[in-house]
Amino acid sequence: MKKSARENLGESKVENKIEIKSDAPAVVQNPAEVSQPVSQTEANSQGYFSKFRENPWILSTIILGVILLVFFFYGGGGISGNVISEDNAAKSLISFIESQSNGQPSGVSVLSTEQDGQLYKVTVDYQGQNVPLYVSLDGKYLISSVIPLDPNAGTPLDSGANSGANTGAPINVEIGESPVKGKENAPVTIVEFSDYQCPYCGRFFEETLPSIQKSYIDTGKVKLVYKDFPLGFHENAQKAAEAARCVREQKGDIGYFKMHDKIYGNQESLSVENFKAWARSLSVNGEKFDSCLDSGKFADVVKADSDYGQSIGVSGTPAFFINGQMLSGAQPYSVFEQAINAALGTGNTAGNSVAPTTQATPSV
Repeated sequence: MKKSARENLGESKVENKIEIKSDAPAVVQNPAEVSQPVSQTEANSQGYFSKFRENPWILSTIILGVILLVFFFYGGGGISGNVISEDNAAKSLISFIESQSNGQPSGVSVLSTEQDGQLYKVTVDYQGQNVPLYVSLDGKYLISSVIPLDPNAGTPLDSGANSGANTGAPINVEIGESPVKGKENAPVTIVEFSDYQCPYCGRFFEETLPSIQKSYIDTGKVKLVYKDFPLGFHENAQKAAEAARCVREQKGDIGYFKMHDKIYGNQESLSVENFKAWARSLSVNGEKFDSCLDSGKFADVVKADSDYGQSIGVSGTPAFFINGQMLSGAQPYSVFEQAINAALGTGNTAGNSVAPTTQATPSV
């Protein structure tokens, strides 16, 4: 009989174990940004961060984008034998989350709590999404993912989020009039839901997209569709998304992706003033662009993308659908390569329908 990952922690590596202290100071001021170490303990943990960053998506979503110290432990080591009640475990978790929100309402509420093997499973509501979190039985640690070391130990707590892959049936993702890069008849469609201020989206842009572009988009095998999913705690993400669309209004998809590249290439300098300067460098009509951006002309379009993403299971960024198969997080190129080659081999065309667009695509 297979054992669950929660029941067999002796055969599992539990990642992202965070000590819950309600009075613990936030490591960073701006959510979802990784700052320099603030203590020797954090400095010593940097080696662990390099592995954690390969798949940080779920933790950044769960705790409102605040990156905290991450420790690795094996078996049940580090957890005391003092078991607290389900209610107290939930209260401890919420108190911890509230302490990390810089005095702002976290918007997180508990839906249910139950013991699941050697952990408490606390399901919370965050921005309309049901998010399962796991707390040690002594109430001292938040554990966001479990990866079995034994193949017979069962699946991780949330296999889709931890591995990045969605093992379910492909989703027929509606493309609509979203910006597209690549040949219209490419056999594989990648739909990306992203946030221009998200550091992990920036990592995908810098480290993975260039290889996908060279090997698959430029060769006509893949087309990339971009959809907006600005997160509420990124103050410049919404306007960045609108700015790219305001450029597209004048310069079509080619111009859109040039603005897209400028924004991701300058993530540390996002501001309305800079959006206007970058747009002008692409030879847009400055007055028309300013009017578009200042009026929020495409605000509802950006929101519609985000709402649609949530309706098909997107709850963090970046998130991708490769011919309808979901892939979550800033995964390395090898993961995308495997997924794309699988789609090319199977001929799966789910999610490939692109609605006709009436928008002209002039050169920039």
